[in-house]
Amino acid sequence: MNSVKYFVTIISIFLLFSCKPDPADTGDLTHIAYSPATYTLDVPSHFPVMNIPADNPMTKEGINLGRHLFYDPILSGDSTMSCASCHLPELSFTDGNAFSKGIDGINGTRSSMSLINIGFVKSGLFWDGRVKTLEEQALLPVEDPIEMHHKWPELIGQLKDHPEYPVMFRQAFGIKNKNEITKELAAKALAQFERTIISKDSKFDLVQQGKALFTDLELIGYGMYFDNDPDLPQSECGHCHNIPLATSDAFFNNGLTSAATLDDFPDIGRGKVSGSKADNGKFRAPTLRNIKYTAPYMHDGRFKTLDEVIAHYNSGGKDSPNADPLLHPLKLDPFYIKALKAFIDTFTDTLVYKNPDLQNPFK
Repeated sequence: MNSVKYFVTIISIFLLFSCKPDPADTGDLTHIAYSPATYTLDVPSHFPVMNIPADNPMTKEGINLGRHLFYDPILSGDSTMSCASCHLPELSFTDGNAFSKGIDGINGTRSSMSLINIGFVKSGLFWDGRVKTLEEQALLPVEDPIEMHHKWPELIGQLKDHPEYPVMFRQAFGIKNKNEITKELAAKALAQFERTIISKDSKFDLVQQGKALFTDLELIGYGMYFDNDPDLPQSECGHCHNIPLATSDAFFNNGLTSAATLDDFPDIGRGKVSGSKADNGKFRAPTLRNIKYTAPYMHDGRFKTLDEVIAHYNSGGKDSPNADPLLHPLKLDPFYIKALKAFIDTFTDTLVYKNPDLQNPFK
């Protein structure tokens, strides 16, 4: 009789524990520690302050999650493309194409912009500035039918069922259950990672810090770039590509297209966002940092080389009602073009694209 009671007790205990749900089955993540480590950006003193949203502070765990998402093709509808497909580190986070192709083989309408120093942008992202923050920007390519052509609800389901991502979301944002994973949290992680893509180690930066000197040819180019030497021809570069970021964070009509009226631009650019015809044909001035790696150039990739870009500005550009007033024939001879290119080359920073913290974590 006692043996029967003992057997029943054992069976009862077995059933009790066997019926207890596995945390992994319920999506519970509270058994995983949540202790995010604050991440401080390494920004030199001659740089502006980067604005970090109060609701998305930088943490090592958030950046790590964002880095994985950035390189993971799970973000695309057929799992063939990642953010990095159009933003390769070795090409200064561009893709080397005039127009990027999405998962269905359809070309986009504009060139892929460099992500270098993207965290400092304040006036709006994309060529036309249509979103204000990296958090907003990160949401769009996933569902763009030309780009990744996925659906966020489906993607979130994939992330919830993934063997690693729920833990990473817990570590980054403190969620208690994998069902708390959202597209907004994914976008926050991507934004954190992208804010770490900082170019700060070019020769230009070293000169600013008193650690290097410009050559004579670079000094001539410097004077031309900023139009600050009356004995040198002006190149008008510094107005749209000012220092230290080599961009003015603004939008310009740089004379690419002849237009009789403000309605004649094939791509109205900024005007579609602002609603002002005065902005038609205007596009963001991209950074000149690592410009040697980001060909082809302009929003439509029309120029294959930097020489073609300089030739365009040297000609004075094409006429339109709102062409930038600083556009005029520069009449630079080959020597001065060489000097200008020498100075622009001081914005080259090989360390940023070789930075191991910015590389594909799956390799």
